[in-house]
Amino acid sequence: MSATRLRRVAVLVLEGAKPLDVGIPAQVFTTRASMPYEVRVCGAARGPVTGGDGLSYSVAHGLEALEWADIVFVPGYRFPDREDPPRAVVEALVAAHARGARLAAISTGAFALASTGLLDGRRATTHWHYTRALAARHPLVRVDENVLFVDEGSVLTSAGAASGIDLCLHILRGDLGVAASNHAARRLVAAPYRSGGQAQYVPRSVPEPRGERFGATREWALRRLGEPLTLEVLARQAGVSPRTFSRRFVEETGCTPMQWVMRARIDLARELLERSQRSVEQIAADVGLGTGANLRLHFQRILGTTPSEYRRTFTRGE
Repeated sequence: MSATRLRRVAVLVLEGAKPLDVGIPAQVFTTRASMPYEVRVCGAARGPVTGGDGLSYSVAHGLEALEWADIVFVPGYRFPDREDPPRAVVEALVAAHARGARLAAISTGAFALASTGLLDGRRATTHWHYTRALAARHPLVRVDENVLFVDEGSVLTSAGAASGIDLCLHILRGDLGVAASNHAARRLVAAPYRSGGQAQYVPRSVPEPRGERFGATREWALRRLGEPLTLEVLARQAGVSPRTFSRRFVEETGCTPMQWVMRARIDLARELLERSQRSVEQIAADVGLGTGANLRLHFQRILGTTPSEYRRTFTRGE
C-alpha cells in the first residue's frame, strides 16, 4: 500500500439526506495537499436534491461518480424503512462494489446498502432508533445495535451521525496510519480513537450522560501511556472504586479498562513507527509495554502483523 496514492471518494446524496451525515465524509476526506483524497458529491442524477432538516443540495455529479470512486459513502436519509432507493441507485452501488470499491454507510444509509443484498449474512449497524426496523426489513442482515460502527472489509456501516466521524477516522487510520488519523481528529476537534465496539446506546434505570463519565480519566491516561496504568490507578483518578470503574467503563466503551489501555498503547506505537526512527525497544518503553518482545506479542495479537512490517508498510513508496 502506498501512503501517497490518490483515493477517490464519492458521497451519495439521496432524497432526504441528513446534513451532518453528508458533511462528515466530505470534510474528513476533503481535498487538500496533506490528504491524498479527492471528493465528489453526487446524487441519483446531477442537479438539486431535496435534503432533510430544511436543507437541499445542488450536486455536480450523478451516478457516474460511483464508477469513478474507490470509496462510496451513503449518508443517512429520512424514512429509510418505508421504501428502497431507486433501482438505478441500488444497481450502481452493486456495480461499484463488484468493481472493488468500498461502500460505507452513515446512520440510516445502512438501509440503502442492505437493499443491495451486500449486507446479507454480514454484521451491520445503524442509528439505534432504526436497528429493529433494519432487522425487520432485511432479516438476513446480522444487525448489531450496540456498536458505533462495523467494518466488514468491503462494506462498512455506522450508527448515528457522530459515529460517522469514528467510521471515517477508522477508514483513514487503515489507509494512511494513526498519525494521519490523529491529525484529522485534531482538526475536527474529535476523539482520536473510539473503538467500533463501543456501545452507541446503553439503557439505564437512572439516566446518566453516555460515554463521557470517564472521559476526563481517558484523556488523563492517554497523556501517561508510558507510565504504569493499573485498574486501581485509573479508578483512583476517576474517584470511584476499581469494581465500579471497571463495570461502568465496560458499559461506556464496550471493553475493559485494561483492554482500552492496551489498544491506546498499540495505537501510540503505530504512530511512533510511522513518524519516527526510534527502535522497537525504544518505542516499547515509550508506550509502557517495557520490552520489544512484549510490544511484538501484543502488536501481532491485535493487528495481525509485526512492528517492523507495519513500519515498512508506511515507508514504501515515500
